[in-house]
Amino acid sequence: MEIHETGSLFTDVQTKPVFPDSKTFPDCTPLRDLQLISKEYEELKQNSQFDLDAFVKENFELPPEQKTSFKTDLNKSASEHIQSLWSVLTRQPDVHKGSLLALPHLYIVPGGRFGEIYYWDSYFTMLGLAVDGKQDLIRSMIDNFTYLINEFGYIPNGNRSYYLGRSQPPFFALMVDLLSNLTGKEILVTYSEAIEKEYLFWMKGSDLLAEDHRAERRVVRLPDGSVLNRYWDENCTPRPEAYKEDLELSHGSSTSSKDLFRHIRAAAESGWDFSSRWFSDPQSFHSIHTTEIIPVDLNCLLWNMEKILAEACQLNQQLDKAKWFEVLAIKRKAAIEKYCWNEKHRFYFDYDFVIEEQKPHFTLAGMFPLFFKLSTAEQAKAISEVLRNKFLKPGGLTTTLYQTGQQWDAPNGWAPLQWISYQGCRNYNFTDLAEKIRANWIQTNDKVFKATGKMMEKYNVEGIGEAGGGGEYPNQDGFGWTNGVYLAMKKNN
Repeated sequence: MEIHETGSLFTDVQTKPVFPDSKTFPDCTPLRDLQLISKEYEELKQNSQFDLDAFVKENFELPPEQKTSFKTDLNKSASEHIQSLWSVLTRQPDVHKGSLLALPHLYIVPGGRFGEIYYWDSYFTMLGLAVDGKQDLIRSMIDNFTYLINEFGYIPNGNRSYYLGRSQPPFFALMVDLLSNLTGKEILVTYSEAIEKEYLFWMKGSDLLAEDHRAERRVVRLPDGSVLNRYWDENCTPRPEAYKEDLELSHGSSTSSKDLFRHIRAAAESGWDFSSRWFSDPQSFHSIHTTEIIPVDLNCLLWNMEKILAEACQLNQQLDKAKWFEVLAIKRKAAIEKYCWNEKHRFYFDYDFVIEEQKPHFTLAGMFPLFFKLSTAEQAKAISEVLRNKFLKPGGLTTTLYQTGQQWDAPNGWAPLQWISYQGCRNYNFTDLAEKIRANWIQTNDKVFKATGKMMEKYNVEGIGEAGGGGEYPNQDGFGWTNGVYLAMKKNN
């Protein structure tokens, strides 16, 4: 039994609410048997004098604050600050405690309220670890993800039990590729079994697809028979770590609660939680319909996984299998072009497979084909102009063109998408634009650091030197992927 499975106790604690952050209670550790605590709660709550706050404090240990003597030295540069932070953000191998899933090796957490490993964050964090020569830590984190794949069949959103049922953008193959650049290509063979297991997770149910059964879990059959992927979650209930927020949203929605919660959870799997990208009406969270959308970035990541698996099979002399993955990659590339490229707007868009139309929203997800070199030179040139004219701001690249109050919308910029776009431009020799993106982003990071002594989760890129806002929780500092991208971009100076 988990804390989020205690019925009315969990509901009451989250909706009162006892804690200002909905993530706190699921992260607590019960001090005795949960079933006994839950049973006792049902009996005691009938008393008019019952004190819920006191009951929780008596029966649960709060998530530990990471006590550290670390203090920012503003005489140091941001790079030196980040190098000092690695030890603060490093966690030792652990044991199962409360909702925390044990991991056998060292790992880096993002920082702030995020005291566990997060899947796609970790790739961008590793970029900085590579710069700082921490190859062993990169391998430890990859080994942790391999452990999770072997344990659960996939990499959960993070190592918390309440994240089971969903993953995050599949960057594991890219992590292994990053390590191979440091150690040699043979490492692809070492981890190929784990990469393939993850691939099969994303493709699960594809054998069930038919004209009258177009979608199953994370796979979707398109009108021409092509198969592409979407985000999903095995569960269709409020997220335990955002229970109150999800419940409140459902009260004002015309969508069935079951479908709404699945759309919300699928958006959490995307990492873009939340963005107008997932809405049919950009200004209405109630219009979220994530599971009806084919995301261009997700399918580029899976194309890359197919390519890396083909390369690993080639190295391992599995020539027929290598050819099979190559064919899958060719088919996926053609489907991405057909369903996500827009010749009129000269950009890539997500695809709504229910109404069989592209989504109209310009987002930085459209830069993933450049990052993976999927685009033609002509397409890339057109995309670079869209990027310069619509997305480039004084502080970096804005995530979308809509201001909605959601954290993955304007005016916020996020480190992972700066890196994807920056590298995408470099791949096609748009050197001036790449340098402008890099310079604007680094300038904003530096200015906020000098003002606050912190590296932030996200930034307001409309100006220079402003922290980001919006979303379900305050902007966090630490911060894993910002640190990694900052160091990688500085190295390329």
